[in-house]
Amino acid sequence: MIIVLKPDAPADSAQRLLDRIQGAGLKPLHMPGSERVVLGALGDERVLAELALDSDPAVESVKEILAPYKLVSRELHPHDTVVDVGGVPVGGDRLAVIAGPCAVEDRDQLYDSALAAKKAGATLLRAGAYKPRTSPYGFSGHGPAGLSILREVGDELGMPVVTEVMDTADLDAVAAQADALQIGARNMQNFALLRAVGQTRRPVVLKRGLSATIQEWLLAAEYLLSAGNDQVILCERGIRTFETATRNTLDLNAVPYVKARTHLPVIVDPSHGTGLRELVPAMAMAGIAAGADGLLIEVHRDPAKALSDGAQSLYPDQFAILMGRLKPLAAAVGRSL
Repeated sequence: MIIVLKPDAPADSAQRLLDRIQGAGLKPLHMPGSERVVLGALGDERVLAELALDSDPAVESVKEILAPYKLVSRELHPHDTVVDVGGVPVGGDRLAVIAGPCAVEDRDQLYDSALAAKKAGATLLRAGAYKPRTSPYGFSGHGPAGLSILREVGDELGMPVVTEVMDTADLDAVAAQADALQIGARNMQNFALLRAVGQTRRPVVLKRGLSATIQEWLLAAEYLLSAGNDQVILCERGIRTFETATRNTLDLNAVPYVKARTHLPVIVDPSHGTGLRELVPAMAMAGIAAGADGLLIEVHRDPAKALSDGAQSLYPDQFAILMGRLKPLAAAVGRSL
């Protein structure tokens, strides 16, 4: 339920009501705004009804949260959330660009790729130390050694790092090195992992599942927030459809739809969304035009020699050209880069 306080409600009203909500065994939420103080209550609505909060002299209105994803919904949290990833904001007026190779292959490969991405304007570095692969014979990452390289290169270049966690058993090791944890498409509904990552309070990039509906995606995010972590970035990365010409179908409809229903920032991954290098720049620009708060793009110093996803990785000069084209586009949609 959403409880809106009157503009002239006494200053101690919010805490008094929060104590009543918590005392009834419900989860209280405090969301002070510039014009109104809004409270939330999650739990058994029969218990909440017994509190009769709408009769409290400090309360202006009480209404039900209709969306199944309560904490993620704009009904409860009308203002945009800005997620801080190692000092870089994701959300707000400035677009965030997360770039880097698919995987940490070795230090020189990662450093060269990251340096090129940074020179072109990327502010966050991404690369995988643990890689989910369709084939058990594919390169699956260097694990802890890859994490160390990623952290070292990120620190040297002053780029916060984003990397994937696939298993709760690896969570502590990954969280110790990463500024943001990525939950990939295949693990979007790994509920044990979602709950565990939610308890870390570490920023999270939650990718949409291969066959997930938008509601399933938002409910996956709800797992993270309900576990205590509200630092969540949603990433549209394409879904599996009947079309086989591209690796996936990048669902740009989802961007404005989700932005209208959730306060969480939304970024677009045109690399996985298309699987084809030549399509990445156009779909990156389309993602920004659709209202995305940023991009996640694969950049490799030499994609022809990449151990994974080389076909969808940009060469450094291609990425630099794209970043140059994004600047006027960002300005045209009221953002900066």
